[in-house]
Amino acid sequence: MEFVYIKGGEFWMGSPDGAGKIYERPQHKVQLSGFWIGKYEVTQGEYEALMGKNSSCFKGDARRPVENVSWHDAKEFCAKFSSKYGVTARLPTEAEWEYAARAGTTTAYYWGDNIDGNYCWYEDNSGLETHPVGEKRPNAWGLYDMAGNVCEWCEDWYALDYYSKSSAKDPKGPLSGSDRVLRGGSWYFSGDLARSAYRDRGLPAGHGGSYGFRVVLSAPAP
Repeated sequence: MEFVYIKGGEFWMGSPDGAGKIYERPQHKVQLSGFWIGKYEVTQGEYEALMGKNSSCFKGDARRPVENVSWHDAKEFCAKFSSKYGVTARLPTEAEWEYAARAGTTTAYYWGDNIDGNYCWYEDNSGLETHPVGEKRPNAWGLYDMAGNVCEWCEDWYALDYYSKSSAKDPKGPLSGSDRVLRGGSWYFSGDLARSAYRDRGLPAGHGGSYGFRVVLSAPAP
Protein backbone atom coordinates (compact mmCIF):
# COMPACT_ATOMS: atom_id res chain seq x y z
CA MET A 1 0.00 0.00 0.00
CA GLU A 2 1.21 3.49 -0.85
CA PHE A 3 0.57 6.50 1.36
CA VAL A 4 0.77 10.25 0.78
CA TYR A 5 1.56 12.71 3.57
CA ILE A 6 -0.99 15.51 3.85
CA LYS A 7 0.37 18.58 5.62
CA GLY A 8 -1.84 20.14 8.25
CA GLY A 9 -3.68 23.32 7.46
CA GLU A 10 -6.98 25.16 7.29
CA PHE A 11 -9.84 24.84 4.82
CA TRP A 12 -13.51 25.66 4.36
CA MET A 13 -15.48 22.45 4.87
CA GLY A 14 -18.89 21.91 3.32
CA SER A 15 -20.87 23.83 0.72
CA PRO A 16 -21.53 27.60 0.69
CA ASP A 17 -25.05 28.97 1.00
CA GLY A 18 -27.10 28.24 -2.09
CA ALA A 19 -24.98 25.24 -3.15
CA GLY A 20 -25.06 21.54 -2.40
CA LYS A 21 -27.39 19.89 0.10
CA ILE A 22 -28.69 21.39 3.33
CA TYR A 23 -26.70 18.83 5.36
CA GLU A 24 -23.47 20.09 3.74
CA ARG A 25 -23.99 23.44 5.46
CA PRO A 26 -23.10 25.68 7.13
CA GLN A 27 -19.73 25.88 5.46
CA HIS A 28 -17.19 26.29 8.26
CA LYS A 29 -13.46 26.69 8.71
CA VAL A 30 -11.58 23.65 9.99
CA GLN A 31 -7.97 23.32 11.10
CA LEU A 32 -6.30 19.91 10.79
CA SER A 33 -3.05 18.31 11.89
CA GLY A 34 -0.99 16.44 9.29
CA PHE A 35 -1.66 12.77 8.45
CA TRP A 36 -0.81 10.02 5.97
CA ILE A 37 -3.58 8.73 3.71
CA GLY A 38 -3.77 5.93 1.17
CA LYS A 39 -2.89 7.01 -2.35
CA TYR A 40 -5.60 4.62 -3.55
CA GLU A 41 -8.69 2.97 -2.17
CA VAL A 42 -7.86 -0.37 -0.53
CA THR A 43 -7.80 -2.98 -3.28
CA GLN A 44 -9.20 -6.49 -3.28
CA GLY A 45 -5.67 -7.89 -3.47
CA GLU A 46 -4.57 -5.93 -0.40
CA TYR A 47 -7.71 -6.80 1.53
CA GLU A 48 -7.57 -10.52 0.75
CA ALA A 49 -3.86 -10.75 1.57
CA LEU A 50 -4.47 -9.41 5.08
CA MET A 51 -7.98 -10.67 5.85
CA GLY A 52 -7.92 -14.00 4.03
CA LYS A 53 -11.27 -13.33 2.35
CA ASN A 54 -12.87 -11.17 -0.30
CA SER A 55 -16.62 -10.56 -0.29
CA SER A 56 -16.59 -8.06 -3.18
CA CYS A 57 -19.35 -8.13 -5.76
CA PHE A 58 -17.07 -7.17 -8.68
CA LYS A 59 -14.10 -9.54 -8.88
CA GLY A 60 -11.65 -10.45 -11.60
CA ASP A 61 -8.84 -7.93 -11.01
CA ALA A 62 -6.93 -7.63 -7.75
CA ARG A 63 -6.55 -3.88 -8.36
CA ARG A 64 -10.28 -3.24 -8.18
CA PRO A 65 -11.24 -1.56 -4.91
CA VAL A 66 -12.57 -3.90 -2.28
CA GLU A 67 -16.30 -3.31 -1.74
CA ASN A 68 -19.27 -4.93 -0.09
CA VAL A 69 -17.45 -4.28 3.20
CA SER A 70 -19.09 -2.86 6.30
CA TRP A 71 -17.64 -0.14 8.53
CA HIS A 72 -16.82 -2.91 11.02
CA ASP A 73 -14.93 -4.82 8.29
CA ALA A 74 -12.93 -1.70 7.45
CA LYS A 75 -12.08 -1.17 11.13
CA GLU A 76 -10.98 -4.79 11.46
CA PHE A 77 -8.69 -4.35 8.46
CA CYS A 78 -7.15 -1.28 10.09
CA ALA A 79 -6.60 -3.16 13.35
CA LYS A 80 -4.87 -6.06 11.59
CA PHE A 81 -2.78 -3.68 9.49
CA SER A 82 -1.69 -1.86 12.65
CA SER A 83 -0.70 -5.09 14.36
CA LYS A 84 1.17 -6.50 11.36
CA TYR A 85 3.18 -3.37 10.56
CA GLY A 86 3.55 -1.77 13.99
CA VAL A 87 1.72 1.42 13.02
CA THR A 88 -1.53 3.13 13.97
CA ALA A 89 -3.89 2.65 11.03
CA ARG A 90 -7.46 3.92 11.04
CA LEU A 91 -10.18 5.34 8.83
CA PRO A 92 -10.01 9.07 8.01
CA THR A 93 -12.21 11.45 9.91
CA GLU A 94 -14.83 13.13 7.74
CA ALA A 95 -12.89 16.40 7.92
CA GLU A 96 -9.61 14.72 6.96
CA TRP A 97 -11.32 13.03 4.05
CA GLU A 98 -12.75 16.27 2.60
CA TYR A 99 -9.50 18.18 3.20
CA ALA A 100 -7.53 15.48 1.36
CA ALA A 101 -10.10 15.27 -1.45
CA ARG A 102 -10.20 19.02 -2.04
CA ALA A 103 -6.38 19.28 -2.16
CA GLY A 104 -6.53 23.04 -1.73
CA THR A 105 -9.48 23.64 -4.05
CA THR A 106 -12.72 25.44 -3.26
CA THR A 107 -14.68 24.26 -6.32
CA ALA A 108 -17.49 21.70 -6.27
CA TYR A 109 -15.11 18.97 -7.45
CA TYR A 110 -11.35 18.87 -7.00
CA TRP A 111 -10.93 19.62 -10.71
CA GLY A 112 -13.59 22.33 -11.16
CA ASP A 113 -17.31 23.02 -10.91
CA ASN A 114 -18.58 20.51 -13.47
CA ILE A 115 -18.45 16.72 -13.57
CA ASP A 116 -15.54 15.39 -15.63
CA GLY A 117 -15.24 11.69 -16.42
CA ASN A 118 -11.47 12.03 -16.80
CA TYR A 119 -11.25 12.19 -13.01
CA CYS A 120 -13.84 9.73 -11.72
CA TRP A 121 -15.97 6.65 -12.32
CA TYR A 122 -19.64 7.44 -11.80
CA GLU A 123 -23.05 6.37 -13.07
CA ASP A 124 -22.64 7.69 -16.62
CA ASN A 125 -19.22 6.20 -17.45
CA SER A 126 -18.65 3.24 -15.10
CA GLY A 127 -20.70 0.63 -16.95
CA LEU A 128 -22.29 0.20 -13.50
CA GLU A 129 -19.31 -1.58 -11.97
CA THR A 130 -16.06 -0.75 -10.18
CA HIS A 131 -12.75 -0.29 -11.98
CA PRO A 132 -9.10 -0.84 -10.97
CA VAL A 133 -7.81 2.00 -8.80
CA GLY A 134 -5.64 4.72 -10.27
CA GLU A 135 -7.02 4.72 -13.82
CA LYS A 136 -8.43 8.25 -13.60
CA ARG A 137 -6.51 11.49 -13.06
CA PRO A 138 -5.43 12.23 -9.46
CA ASN A 139 -6.12 15.37 -7.49
CA ALA A 140 -3.43 18.00 -6.91
CA TRP A 141 -2.03 16.08 -3.93
CA GLY A 142 -1.61 12.85 -5.87
CA LEU A 143 -4.64 10.97 -4.52
CA TYR A 144 -6.70 8.81 -6.87
CA ASP A 145 -10.43 8.04 -6.92
CA MET A 146 -11.36 10.45 -4.15
CA ALA A 147 -14.44 10.96 -6.31
CA GLY A 148 -16.35 7.98 -7.62
CA ASN A 149 -15.47 4.27 -7.94
CA VAL A 150 -16.54 3.34 -4.37
CA CYS A 151 -17.93 5.28 -1.43
CA GLU A 152 -15.40 5.45 1.39
CA TRP A 153 -16.13 4.82 5.05
CA CYS A 154 -14.99 7.46 7.56
CA GLU A 155 -14.46 7.14 11.31
CA ASP A 156 -17.26 9.55 12.25
CA TRP A 157 -20.81 9.00 13.34
CA TYR A 158 -23.18 10.85 11.00
CA ALA A 159 -25.49 13.69 12.03
CA LEU A 160 -27.44 15.94 9.67
CA ASP A 161 -26.77 19.04 11.77
CA TYR A 162 -23.19 18.30 12.89
CA TYR A 163 -21.67 21.18 10.91
CA SER A 164 -23.51 23.71 13.06
CA LYS A 165 -21.74 22.41 16.18
CA SER A 166 -18.45 20.99 14.85
CA SER A 167 -15.24 21.89 16.65
CA ALA A 168 -12.82 23.98 14.59
CA LYS A 169 -9.68 21.93 15.39
CA ASP A 170 -9.35 18.29 14.28
CA PRO A 171 -13.11 17.52 14.52
CA LYS A 172 -14.02 13.89 15.06
CA GLY A 173 -17.76 13.97 14.53
CA PRO A 174 -20.67 13.39 16.94
CA LEU A 175 -20.15 11.31 20.07
CA SER A 176 -22.85 8.82 19.05
CA GLY A 177 -25.31 7.98 16.32
CA SER A 178 -26.84 5.18 14.29
CA ASP A 179 -24.99 5.65 10.97
CA ARG A 180 -21.37 6.17 9.98
CA VAL A 181 -20.20 8.65 7.35
CA LEU A 182 -19.54 7.62 3.74
CA ARG A 183 -17.81 9.98 1.30
CA GLY A 184 -16.89 10.34 -2.35
CA GLY A 185 -19.80 9.04 -4.41
CA SER A 186 -19.42 5.82 -6.39
CA TRP A 187 -19.72 3.96 -9.70
CA TYR A 188 -23.46 3.71 -8.99
CA PHE A 189 -24.15 7.37 -8.11
CA SER A 190 -24.86 10.40 -10.27
CA GLY A 191 -22.09 12.89 -10.92
CA ASP A 192 -23.58 15.39 -8.49
CA LEU A 193 -22.81 13.01 -5.63
CA ALA A 194 -19.09 12.93 -6.50
CA ARG A 195 -18.70 16.50 -5.24
CA SER A 196 -16.05 17.01 -2.55
CA ALA A 197 -18.62 18.25 -0.01
CA TYR A 198 -21.24 15.54 -0.54
CA ARG A 199 -22.04 13.54 2.61
CA ASP A 200 -23.59 10.09 2.74
CA ARG A 201 -24.21 7.58 5.50
CA GLY A 202 -24.66 3.89 6.17
CA LEU A 203 -25.31 1.50 9.03
CA PRO A 204 -21.96 0.32 10.48
CA ALA A 205 -22.91 -3.30 9.79
CA GLY A 206 -24.24 -2.49 6.31
CA HIS A 207 -22.75 -3.96 3.14
CA GLY A 208 -23.07 -2.90 -0.47
CA GLY A 209 -21.33 -3.11 -3.80
CA SER A 210 -20.39 0.56 -3.54
CA TYR A 211 -19.00 0.52 0.04
CA GLY A 212 -15.20 0.64 0.26
CA PHE A 213 -12.51 2.56 2.15
CA ARG A 214 -8.98 3.90 2.30
CA VAL A 215 -6.59 3.96 5.27
CA VAL A 216 -5.03 6.77 7.28
CA LEU A 217 -1.82 6.41 9.31
CA SER A 218 -1.17 8.45 12.43
CA ALA A 219 2.59 8.84 12.00
CA PRO A 220 5.21 11.63 12.04
CA ALA A 221 5.75 13.86 9.02
CA PRO A 222 8.41 12.67 6.54
